[in-house]
Parts: sequence; C-alpha cells; structure tokens
Amino acid sequence: MTRTLIAILRGIRPEEAVQTAEALVEAGITVIEVPLNSPDPFKSIAVMVEAMGSRAVIGAGTVLRREQVAELALVGGKIAVSPNCNAEVIRASRDLGLQSWPGVMTPTEAFAALDAGATGLKIFPAELVGPAGLKAMRAVLPREVPVYAVGGAGPDSFAEWRAAGADGFGLGSALYKPGQTVQDTATKAAEIVAAYDAAFAS
Repeated sequence: MTRTLIAILRGIRPEEAVQTAEALVEAGITVIEVPLNSPDPFKSIAVMVEAMGSRAVIGAGTVLRREQVAELALVGGKIAVSPNCNAEVIRASRDLGLQSWPGVMTPTEAFAALDAGATGLKIFPAELVGPAGLKAMRAVLPREVPVYAVGGAGPDSFAEWRAAGADGFGLGSALYKPGQTVQDTATKAAEIVAAYDAAFAS
C-alpha cells in the first residue's frame, strides 16, 4: 500500500539518515524529504537514495532556488518540496524530471503553481488555512490535482482534513525531531500510519 504521506526530516544528519529511512519505510512511509536547512542535506539525500533504491522516493524540502533543484537532481533526488510558490523552481524541477510540490495558501497561488507545472500542492501552513479554507479551495481546484496539508495537520486531525479534501499530509515535528532515536522515529511513524489508515479506510 502506498500512503500519501511525506516524512519531513528537518535537522537530520547524514550518519543517521539511512537507518531513519529504513525505519520509515518499514512502518509504511515511503516518501521522504530532507529540508535544505538541515546539516549537509544533499549528503543525507544521496546516502538515502543509494540505500533505498526503488523502495522510497527521496527528495528535498525548503527548495527555494533553481540551483538547489539542479544539485538535488545530481544526487538522485526525485521530489522537490517548497514552502512557497516560485514558478522558476517549479519549472526547473519538472524540466529535470522531478516532482514539484510548492507551498500555497490561496487559490491565486494554487493556480499559479499549476500553471507552472506543479505535480501537486502543499497547503502551508495548513493550520492557518484550516479544513474550512481547504474545502473552499477544493471547490475550484481541479479534482485530479493532489493536495497535501502540511504544518498543523496531524494524526488526530487526518479524518477532518480528508473530509475537507486533503489527499495526503506532510509530517515534520510530529514524526521527527533532531536528536531523537531511530526507535522513537519508528514508533511515531507506526502511530501516524495507523491513524492515516483509519482515516482513509472508508
């Protein structure tokens, strides 16, 4: 089963990246992003890409510039996630064969992202938009466009967000914080996957 969850490993270090990725995939989370404001992020991405192969989609978060997209592609990353809607970053990502997930908060930003070629939309920060805001946006967005709630959506609110039209979620501090053990990450991942499965069972 492929779950529409993105693990956000902000602050992870290369020496813990592979074990953490293994724990996430074992739990059932197979899309992983390393925000570029983490220590040596491209190294972490590279070692996870090599270790995980086709078992996971690895990429970067907080992608703000075209040159970062190019470096991401060089180390084998497959997904570029941004906190903002930057048409140049979106186009560069798609030109290099990467998925592009820009952050948007308004219909104007959402349609600008889609016009630039975005793979999907990241509602960010989701806590400011809220399920009611997403529901209103969903009324005008193309149904086939995947929309993930990131920043304020968690296991206790998956069902509410799904009812509002969210297709998936990005999980940051609810899943991983710098310095936590791999076992802690595995435990949190299992809890998140269980909550996701319950919310999407119907």
